[in-house]
Amino acid sequence: MLVNRLWSRVGVRTASVGVLVAGLIGGVYLGQNRLSSTGGDSIVNAMQADADMELLKQHESQHAAARSWLRQAEGQAANKAAAAADTTAGRAHKLEGKVAADKKADEQRKKEEKEAETGGPVPYTGKIPGSCNEYSGSRKIGCALMLDKGFPIAEFPCLDKLWKAESGWNYRAENKGSGAYGIPQALPGKKMSSAGADWKTNPATQIKWGLGYVKGKYDSPCGAYGYFQSNGHY
Repeated sequence: MLVNRLWSRVGVRTASVGVLVAGLIGGVYLGQNRLSSTGGDSIVNAMQADADMELLKQHESQHAAARSWLRQAEGQAANKAAAAADTTAGRAHKLEGKVAADKKADEQRKKEEKEAETGGPVPYTGKIPGSCNEYSGSRKIGCALMLDKGFPIAEFPCLDKLWKAESGWNYRAENKGSGAYGIPQALPGKKMSSAGADWKTNPATQIKWGLGYVKGKYDSPCGAYGYFQSNGHY
């Protein structure tokens, strides 16, 4: 009886030890499983982090390339705009320069014309024959040029009366109604430019033109004066 009890106690203790050992073994196994699972998650997380970092780097590289392209495009656009502005400014400057030059030339021309009109007649520098010394001013010049044209001195009284009636031998005489101008009263006055560009202020230029007109249409000063007497003009 006593022996059975001892064996019974030994069996219980043995079973208890077996359960304890089994529990320890199970704990170790579970711990290993948990450790293995935790390590796998860490590896996956690390790989995912690397992938995310690589993707971030790619995006950043793309953004940097886009920013570089945008800066380059903006620079090219700015250069084109600056070049266009320079071209426009250059054209405007040339146009302003031309307008200013034209204005200056026009002002100079008007100034010269005014000075010529108000500064007196252009002096005569030709020779005056002794037979013309009894006359003065434009009449004296007319006498000298008439003789130079080949007319005899006897023709001068006719020329003197003709142009005295027409203009009073005034080189600036102007008919406001008809536009006739100068000593011979050329109509229009600009016709006399064929004898010289200074036809407005040079009595000699006007007289040369007038003598050519008289000779071409009436043969002589007396022929022109005779026509004038009959018609009131020549």
